[in-house]
Formats: sequence, structure tokens, C-alpha cells
Amino acid sequence: MAVVRDVMPAFELLQPTSVPDALALLDQYGADAWALAGGLDSFDWLKDRIKRPAVVVDLSGIAELQGIRPWGNGLEIGAMTTLTEVVEHPVVRERYGILMEAAEAAASPQIRNQGTLGGNVSQDTRCWYYRSGWLCYRAGGNICHADTPMAINREHAILDADRCVAVSPSDTAPALIALEAAMVVRTARGGERGVEAEDYFIGPGTDIMRMTILRPGDLLTAIRLPATWAGTRFYFEKVRDRNVWDFALVSVASAMVTTETGTIERLRLAVNGVAARPWRLRAVEQAVRGKPRNEETATLAGELATRGARPLQHNAYKVPLLRNLVKRALRGVDAGGRTT
Repeated sequence: MAVVRDVMPAFELLQPTSVPDALALLDQYGADAWALAGGLDSFDWLKDRIKRPAVVVDLSGIAELQGIRPWGNGLEIGAMTTLTEVVEHPVVRERYGILMEAAEAAASPQIRNQGTLGGNVSQDTRCWYYRSGWLCYRAGGNICHADTPMAINREHAILDADRCVAVSPSDTAPALIALEAAMVVRTARGGERGVEAEDYFIGPGTDIMRMTILRPGDLLTAIRLPATWAGTRFYFEKVRDRNVWDFALVSVASAMVTTETGTIERLRLAVNGVAARPWRLRAVEQAVRGKPRNEETATLAGELATRGARPLQHNAYKVPLLRNLVKRALRGVDAGGRTT
């Protein structure tokens, strides 16, 4: 295990004031550059001396990356917009309440004041073997220490694991997937491209060294929320060890449109904490479309959501937890009996 020295390695700090300047620096230094957003994930890596970039590109001085503004009939949120700004924005609260709930659940008020939406979706996994410097698959080794007979793996994946069983710590990710958000990624050489939120996150079967599509030189500049799901029936729930602040054991986010008679017309449903990336439950969406929003449909959804689950030694509890969260999302009734 790595020794935590709590002293950051030396690096050159670069502070661009425009997106083109930031992209030029990221392109120039490539894999030797570290993009700094709110810094809450970054400082952990640097203080533990696990990551040793040659340069840190501080994005806090780029006004273009901050703020919430109209985009078509929806909203565009700059990647450097703080979670507090997301929580407090009146249009987010009125039309995209599921994102407000997810951002508010992400951390303590102090952390939300510093942490950014772009940083929340782009942070690395919190698997303690990986974060402590163990040479696992994700760190370039040939073993997953969390998937061994003696491992501590209570928080790890039960779905979609391919060698690595680490999960994403992002609370806003399932909400953005449910809202059909687009992530705007720019590079110095390739211009701008929009990527659906569910495709922004990648599993170890695609690339075991990354959790998002971002490569050296790429920069997430904004998140766009279409009007497609604005103001629909939302559900968000996060189960964690401590209600004050903690990473999710399992979370669920859904956006639903029903008919006047209670039939499910369309649904977007995503979960986190159970797979090697934020996971959209497409099979559930398809199975419940056209069915009444009742207990029978909710039970079907819960069973489909857990199909194929392969729990590890210490996380079998995630199977019934996932099943029940999906059922509650379909019913629109939380653990306290409150209807959404």
C-alpha cells in the first residue's frame, strides 16, 4: 500500500483565462497535464502523491465555463458551475428538479460551494485499493484487488464488471442520464462535439484506465439539458451510510411521462453504485412502456433491474437494495411514504 505523505509533488501551475488558451495548454502537454476544476478530487490525488502531473491547468479563471444560461428550449450549464449554483438556480429547480436533488445530495454545503458539475461527473473512482496506490488493473497491473477472496468490496459493482469492479462516485451522473443531457467536449484540434450523458461514461470493457471518454487534450466545457424531459415526473433517491454526506451505495434517477389514466408513456431510468459506470436500465424502460403505473409494473421493473447481477463477497445487499429503489422510482413513493 502506498504511504500517504500529505505533501503534493512539485508541478507548474498554469491559469488560462479562455477556453482556447486552456485547450492549447492541454494539447501541448498531453498526458502530463492535469485539468483542475473544483479541486476536491484532484487535491486528494496530489496530496497522496499518486498522480504526478508536470503541469496543472487551473480552469477557475475561465468565465465561459461558468454559469447557467438558456440553450434552445433547455439549459446549458458551464462545466465549472458549482454544485451550489445548480441547486439554487430557479429554472433547474422548476424544470429539472431531479438534477437539483442529485447535486444537493452530492456533498456537504461547503464542498458544494467549491465542487463543480463538470468535476462531479469527471472524477475518478473512489475504490480504496486504486486510490491507495495498489497496482491493480486500473493502475496498469494485472489484478483487481477488490475481487479476491479476502477483499473488502462492500461498495463495489454487482453489474457490468470486466476485471475492474470499481464504481463511479458521481451523484449527478444518473440524473443527467435520465434527463438525456449532452456533454459538450472540446479539443484544440477536433473542435466541439456533443456526447450523450450515458455515453460520456465508459466501463472497463471499453478502457480500464478511464471512467469517461475524456482523453489527454480533451476538455468538458458544458452540460446541455434538452426540454424533452423538463417538468416531467421525477424521482431521485440515494442510499448511503451517512445521511449527512457520503458516496452512494446505490442511487436511482428517473424521468417519466404518464397518460391521464396512469399508463407509462415513456421513461428514462438510470442507477449508480451498482455497475462499473452509471447504468441506464434500458430493458426496464422498454418493458414498462405502455403498462399501468402500479405495484405489478414496479415489481417487474425491480426484477429486471437486478437480472444478471453477480455480487461479490460483501455486497450482496446491493441486489435487493437496487430492486427496491427501482420499484420505488416506478411507484413514485420513497422510503418515508412520500409521493413524488
